[in-house]
Order: sequence, then structure tokens, then C-alpha cells
Amino acid sequence: MQFGLFSIGDVTPDPATGRPPTEQDRLKAMVTIAVKAEEVGLDVFATGEHHSPPFVSSSPTTLLSYMAARTSRIVLSTATTLITTNDPVKVAEDYAVLQHLADGRVDLMLGRGNAGPVYPWFGKDVRQGIPLAIENYALLHRLWREEVVDWSGRFRTPLQSFTAVPRPLGGTPPFVWHGSVRSPEIAEQAARYGDGFFVNNLFAPTYHFRRLVSIYRERYAHYGHGTEGQAIVGVGGMVFVRRNSQDAVRDYRPYFDNSPLSGHGSTMEDYMERTSLTVGSPQQVIDKTLTFREHYGDYSRQLFHLDGGGMPLKAVLETLDLLGEEVIPVLRRELGPLRPAGVPDVSAHASLPVARRTKHTDVDRRAR
Repeated sequence: MQFGLFSIGDVTPDPATGRPPTEQDRLKAMVTIAVKAEEVGLDVFATGEHHSPPFVSSSPTTLLSYMAARTSRIVLSTATTLITTNDPVKVAEDYAVLQHLADGRVDLMLGRGNAGPVYPWFGKDVRQGIPLAIENYALLHRLWREEVVDWSGRFRTPLQSFTAVPRPLGGTPPFVWHGSVRSPEIAEQAARYGDGFFVNNLFAPTYHFRRLVSIYRERYAHYGHGTEGQAIVGVGGMVFVRRNSQDAVRDYRPYFDNSPLSGHGSTMEDYMERTSLTVGSPQQVIDKTLTFREHYGDYSRQLFHLDGGGMPLKAVLETLDLLGEEVIPVLRRELGPLRPAGVPDVSAHASLPVARRTKHTDVDRRAR
């Protein structure tokens, strides 16, 4: 079971001062958070990909490369790689470079993106989001597994005898998650390739995402990758922790009200009731996180979001200390033994077995 953080990189004014951080300060804060996450014993740091204000995370590979130079153990991931608007050839090349520089501590979470205006900026049609995601990933999958690729599709120019360089480290591509809020086609895609499926679990009631996980598990078994219980599921969440719940609620409320993710709508109490958000003591965070398994079954990765809404770096680091000292160790003890045997370990590059890579190649052959 992996535990980690993800950041969307929003540049939001601190409600206590009314001043936003500079873009440089926000980027450097994200690096500091990743380094701290490794220090307190977390397994993963992930960053989103956005191309419009108020976000700074437009170039995940650049940011994660810098983090790789500052860390030695933690897995560096994307919380979204836009498979729809990025060219799969460039994705194959960029993340292979990052994989080499990070000694294999890299994986990706692919998504369509929920900002419609981004599509025309990159010459794409938002109405083709699902077909783009399916075709682009089919090409990316082959580029990482075949030395020479011939390709013809709907959405990019053909490739003839093309080799993506560098090749994946040790011949093993980065592990891929497919993230979705509402699209069963993406759950099907993740299952078909035997990849991971990540449920956002942030903006809606937990049961909203249960159907997608059920589809993914059923189809994962259908394609022969393992049992439904062995499917590779990841889950998101939002937390703010203080020693006691009263301090947590008081301190977090201004940031909730200010957040581009969760604020400007329902009250914090209503939002906590409906979604994964937990604001409280370490025990409250533990208790609510343990309920996710009731909805999704045993899962492999839990990522928390905790640095949005203009929250100053000091407050984020204080939350990280409490997560590392009092929350994550208990969750590991509680959830680790419940994990079904045979679920692949996605924590490191070297953990993906040769047999699994062979199955992926067979999928590519059938897709042609």
C-alpha cells in the first residue's frame, strides 16, 4: 500500500494576507513539499498538469526532474498527464528521459482534462476527448514497447519506422494509471491494458466513483490480468490535520472557502459530509480514510491533497509532520495486511515482472 500527496499547483491568495505567492515561490514550495514528503516516510509525490491561471504546473516533467535531483526514494508521478492534448510521441520521449534521470522512480496518471478551452489551444476538439484518449494511449503504449513503430490513426500524422528515444529504462516503461471522474470508457481502457485505475474521490460523494471501480475490476479480470481483487486501484482524498479537531476546523476554514477545488459553494461541514475531505485530528483522518475501502475494495495507492487554497508552506509542512508521525503508520498497519495476494507492486520500476510486460505486448498485437 502506497501513501502520498498530490498537488494541483494553484496560485491562490492567502486569505490571511490577501496576497498570492509568486509563481516562482509556488513552484519552489511544491519542491519543498515533495522533499518533506520523502523525509516523513511517504511513498509518492504527484503533480497535476494545467495550462491556465491560477496554476503553475504546466510542465510536469521539468518540475519532477528537479524533484528527482532533490530526493532519492520517493516515487514521482503526475496527478494528470493530458493524454488528449499532448502528443504521444513527446510524452514517450519526455517521460523516458525523466525515468532515466530519476533512476526509475516515475509513473504517470493519464487523464482527459476537465478544462474545455485547453483543447483548441493545442489544436484538438474537446468533443473528441474520449477517442483522443484511447487512440493516443494506444500509440504511447506501443512506443514504449516496440523498437520500431509504424502507425496510422485519426488524430496525428502517420509514423513510419519510428523509434522513440531514449528507450525506457531497462526496457520497462513507467507504470501508468488512468484517472477518470465519470467515463466508463477510461475504466475499460485501464482494464484492457492491465494498468492502474485512479479514482479522484474529491468533488462528489464516494459512491459516485464506486461504479467506475466496479467496471474496472470486472474488466481487468475479463482481460486475464488477474482476479477482480488483484486489480490495481488508487484513491484520492483531501485532508487537513491538527492535534485536535477544533483547531483544525478553525484553521482550515479560510482555505476551504478560498480553494479553487472545493470552496465557493457548500459549507465545509456539508462538503466533509458528502466527499472525502477530512478536517480534524489524526484519528479522524484515520477513521475516514479507512472507510474508503468499504466503497472501493482493497486498493494500492492513497494520495492526499493538502496544499491548495492559498495555504502557506508552513501550514502544509505541519500537516505533513502529523501525517508522517501519527496517520500514515496506523493506515499502513490497518490496510497493509488486507491487501490481496498477487496485486502487483507499483512502488518501483524494478518491481514490474517480465510476465506482465509480455501481456502488455500481446494487448498491443490484438489492438492492431
